[in-house]
Amino acid sequence: MDLSFEAESPLAPPAELLERLPSYDWLLQGSGRQIFFSPLEAPGRSQEQRSWSFFLEHRVPVVTEEVAREALLNFVNSKCCYGSAAAGNFIIQELKQQNLCRYRLETFSESRISEWTFEPFTNHSVDGPQRGTSPRLWDIKVQVPPMFQEDTKKFQVPHSSLVKECHKCHGHGRYKCSGCHGAGMMRCSSCSGAKRKAKQPRRCQVCSGSGRRRCSTCSGRGSKTCATCKGEKKLLHFIQLIIMWKNNLFEFLSEHQLNCPGELLAKAKGENLFKDENLVVYPIMDFPLREISLASQRGIAEHSDVLASRARILQQRQTIELIPLTEVRYWYQGKTYVYYIYGTDHKVYMVDYPERYCCGCTII
Repeated sequence: MDLSFEAESPLAPPAELLERLPSYDWLLQGSGRQIFFSPLEAPGRSQEQRSWSFFLEHRVPVVTEEVAREALLNFVNSKCCYGSAAAGNFIIQELKQQNLCRYRLETFSESRISEWTFEPFTNHSVDGPQRGTSPRLWDIKVQVPPMFQEDTKKFQVPHSSLVKECHKCHGHGRYKCSGCHGAGMMRCSSCSGAKRKAKQPRRCQVCSGSGRRRCSTCSGRGSKTCATCKGEKKLLHFIQLIIMWKNNLFEFLSEHQLNCPGELLAKAKGENLFKDENLVVYPIMDFPLREISLASQRGIAEHSDVLASRARILQQRQTIELIPLTEVRYWYQGKTYVYYIYGTDHKVYMVDYPERYCCGCTII
């Protein structure tokens, strides 16, 4: 059998090998991969009139000295290198509290990508063009995961299968071993084919004096099973539909004057003030904090622009949360220190603690 050597396997066979499938001619042009999106016509609904009076009246419980001490003590006890004496004996000088607002927009989208792919053909039934016309990608019905939960699934497009000779081994199921060039034997690496080692009268024990040994790459066969068709000689080509559900996120945190890192506040636990979930949501126009209204308008516009050409929107959800933040200034052994309490679960952030030791651990 005249076997060719192994070559790089292309993503898909040459275009001339594939018949044109109805509705899928574009796959035989260009890169053989295309993204589809379906414009979604959302049912119209009027802009809701909202009253934000509850926001002006809403108050997160004020952090008292007792709460501030308890929060610091819990924080210190969670650190192996922090002593608890300072946390129990410091004097609070000032409590400065500020409430922040966090706006979050979630847009749950679905995008569909189709591409040619192949697998070894094992003589099973073929769902090809003779069984009908392949449906358009957005006409293929699939089970959508729960809203706002990301997922990716792959499907074989009906009536798109074609059986062709393997383009890597040319239908042989095997290819010549590149190690021994199809001979099955190689020159002995111990004696370099001389049958005896230099300056030694005895014959080479590795090759038993033959000067050659069995090829370890192909186990002496001279050929290897084609990795593309797994020795089946034929490939089943079909159009694969890849569906990706993604939760696109836009977040904005209102400005604050306290020196607490924004990345901590962005993840802080807050109290929900407002939630709006629908097929599409409208920008918030009249929130008491204008920067939140502007963030809502910007987030919705960004998601619309980014997703319009590559996905369809299945659901949107926007929320506003109130994030409490308190700066605590305290005195201990003649020096003033500062720490911050943030979130409704009273997390603590501090840079300098007066009773800190080194025990060799890594402090985060």
